Amino acid sequence: MGLKTNRRKRALLLFAGAALLLAGIGLAGCFCHDPAGVTDFSRKNLTPCPAYPFGTDWMGRNMLARTLAGLSLSLRIGLLTAGISALLALALGTAAAVGGKRADACIGFLIDTLMGIPHILLLLLISCACGKGMRGVVVGVSLTHWPSLARLIRGEVLQLKESEFVQTAARLGMGKFAIAVRHLLPHLLPQFIVGLVLMFPHAVLHEASITFLGFGLPNEEPAIGVILSESMRYLITGSWWLALFPGLALVLVVMLFYAAGNALEKLLAPASAQE
Repeated sequence: MGLKTNRRKRALLLFAGAALLLAGIGLAGCFCHDPAGVTDFSRKNLTPCPAYPFGTDWMGRNMLARTLAGLSLSLRIGLLTAGISALLALALGTAAAVGGKRADACIGFLIDTLMGIPHILLLLLISCACGKGMRGVVVGVSLTHWPSLARLIRGEVLQLKESEFVQTAARLGMGKFAIAVRHLLPHLLPQFIVGLVLMFPHAVLHEASITFLGFGLPNEEPAIGVILSESMRYLITGSWWLALFPGLALVLVVMLFYAAGNALEKLLAPASAQE
């Protein structure tokens, strides 16, 4: 029992630590938004030093402030887009399982179609169709990340439909919508929450990817994709820090999300914490 308890405590500490670090990065980035745009040509192209741990760029901008501001922006976009995608997945996955054969066929066809198209290509097409910028990124990421979670939720709902308490509720005359709300949704919350958390890193990476390719956020924004894209022009001059530290920071944020998601999965599914 002690070993099992320790495993759950470690999972809880891991989740809390990752969540606190992510919250700290997001909060620090909010305070760094204005300093990130300050230019000072007297300090341009400084290598990393105690005063500027991430160095400065060709315009004398503080790369640590720009990196934190970019990560904070990515976290806010990831929160919005992952939330929208997760809600779409929950609604469509549940509708496919309880809405009858026709609804299941239509939603299944939509899921298969979206999953059959290369993800980044579909994301670029939607972003361009919506005019790029913030709106294009939010719409594109939101509409392309829900199919996998929707398929998982659909399978879970199909299993729950065969359970005794759901069939009893149906025999007592309870409608499909009432059964879904009162009996299915409470059982789907663990999968929904874990899916939401694990969707964050994908949303953050894809936002940075399409911005890096020039189809996302505008260059005026201190976004990670903009920072990495601009740094490519200066790598040949030896300014290695312009890409290294923002790239490592992005990898760190993604790893923190995965750590938080895996720990949360163990906390919500006690059996997995005891393996």
